[in-house]
Amino acid sequence: MANTTSPAISPSTHRTDRLERRHRSALERVRDLIAAREIPGVVLTRPGPVAWATGGMNPPIDRTAAVDTVWLAVGPSAAAVITTEVEAPRIRAELAPAGVAVEAVPWWDTDAMVAAAAEVLAAAPAELGSDGHAAFGYDLDHALTRIRLALSEAEQDDLRELGHDAADAVERALQDWQPGEADRDIAARIAAAVESCGADAPCLLVGGDERLLAYRHPVANGSRPTRSVMAVLVARRDGLHVALTRHAVTENAPELERGLSACREIHRATLHAGRPGAAYGDALKALAAGYAHAGAAGEWRGHYQGGPIGYGQREFEIAPAETGSAWWAEVIATGTAFAWNPSLPGGAKDEDTYIAGASHLELITTTGGWRMVGDGTDLPRPAVLEMGSE
Repeated sequence: MANTTSPAISPSTHRTDRLERRHRSALERVRDLIAAREIPGVVLTRPGPVAWATGGMNPPIDRTAAVDTVWLAVGPSAAAVITTEVEAPRIRAELAPAGVAVEAVPWWDTDAMVAAAAEVLAAAPAELGSDGHAAFGYDLDHALTRIRLALSEAEQDDLRELGHDAADAVERALQDWQPGEADRDIAARIAAAVESCGADAPCLLVGGDERLLAYRHPVANGSRPTRSVMAVLVARRDGLHVALTRHAVTENAPELERGLSACREIHRATLHAGRPGAAYGDALKALAAGYAHAGAAGEWRGHYQGGPIGYGQREFEIAPAETGSAWWAEVIATGTAFAWNPSLPGGAKDEDTYIAGASHLELITTTGGWRMVGDGTDLPRPAVLEMGSE
């Protein structure tokens, strides 16, 4: 096992000051947790937690992997990246935070990363906490999620930039929609725009016409919509995620508009009830009440409703029926990001990413160039793009 401390990385080339500040802020929170639990250290093994604690250093090799090829072992006074000998040269040269050691282990030795983490932290695996990895003694996944929900200023700035880029990708793709073109071509434009700005798309849905009416998730399949299109994007960059949904039509779609109008009201009610200082349960109760007020009581059961977003597409899922969840009474912290997505049958789905500030809710998946509806409210929502009229 090679132990090499990475040199300082120039912010103008490989790392920015903002990413370094993200890394330092996360380490402080992890070390506070270590002290509170009185354990020798914590090992982060999954893409989201590793990205959080390293300042987004690890663009995933396998975008679907549950366990990363890069781990971070954190002790009370030191931290080390643990990775394979395949990845170590690139990580040392381009990615590792300044002053953090990089431990390289054989890629073919399935136990090597666990052993390296234990050696770095001078403790048996059973004595260490982790983000849910079975090899370590304490599952701290809930606690780690909890302490990263309130995004730092640097994280919020990065999320705002990603929100703009993601919204731009979706909105331009729909503005360029030619009725009759394949839904896959619309999706390809979105994916290309996302990749070109250094992000990727863990979730990308495009569908229209009858498929939009029939399915909550109309994954692109080569169909050629002519009347309506919905595009749904979750974009990820430097470990952070944003989500949004937009619609476009070529003719009047009164049923879709009625459904979207109801979803917008449900969304507003949920956002208002889920401000900092309230509990997550308060937001979920408002969401359920919103469906009932729209004449669709219980319809939330028909689709995922979203929630806190950040280092996961959803940091956790919770439904109005889950009053016994550990998250139900959790108080919402200032700086938490949300992507609620109330939906109704027939293609209506209202989704965007907001940051909950101390005194306001900030829409961040926006370019400022898409028509909004809801004048007179403090939460205007995206309109349906009517092709040929804008």
